[in-house]
Amino acid sequence: MPPDELEGFVMLIVSSPSGAGKTTLCARLRQQFPDLRFSVSHTTRKPRPGELDGREYHFVDEANFERMIQQGQFAEWARVHDRYYGTALEEVENARRSAKGIIFDIDYQGARQMRATMPEAVGVFILPPSHAELERRLRGRGTEDEETTLRRLGNAKREIAHYGLFDYVLVNDDIDAAALRLGSIVIAERCRRSRHSLRCERLLAQAQSFERSP
Repeated sequence: MPPDELEGFVMLIVSSPSGAGKTTLCARLRQQFPDLRFSVSHTTRKPRPGELDGREYHFVDEANFERMIQQGQFAEWARVHDRYYGTALEEVENARRSAKGIIFDIDYQGARQMRATMPEAVGVFILPPSHAELERRLRGRGTEDEETTLRRLGNAKREIAHYGLFDYVLVNDDIDAAALRLGSIVIAERCRRSRHSLRCERLLAQAQSFERSP
């Protein structure tokens, strides 16, 4: 990708407790910004109804996932809810060649790893409006047993405690308003001064050359 395009390349980490709505918000963001690529993570969990391998996740078994860890194929990985999740380095490289940015739907453990190696990444943490609403949403899925639901609710406190890893906090109290705010973050990040420094310096050099010309 040419340097000018890399200047505007946004790496957006979106994280939240399970059930806070990040999957829906990421889908809305991709509709608003078709030039953003969604990073399809690898996971060892089973597909939910309607999920397709290679679209929502790359579904693999634990042996294959652990082999990828040993071979250094992940930009980040973590074990969450007794399942592995990880972002392959290949996802990032493919996005740099073909898109204007990439969205990572990862947890706080993955966010910490990724920002350690890719500090230019921008983190957004999605909050539910209340714990009661989070429980209502999780139970409303109807896709998980009681034990899994209770475990996810128990993990929510620990996940929220890591909000300080992120640049932005967004409360998903209304899906339309939350989607608008998330899109505004992308627009603001694309206008960040540091992403356009090369362009600015080149224009200054061109202006200086024009002043010197006879």
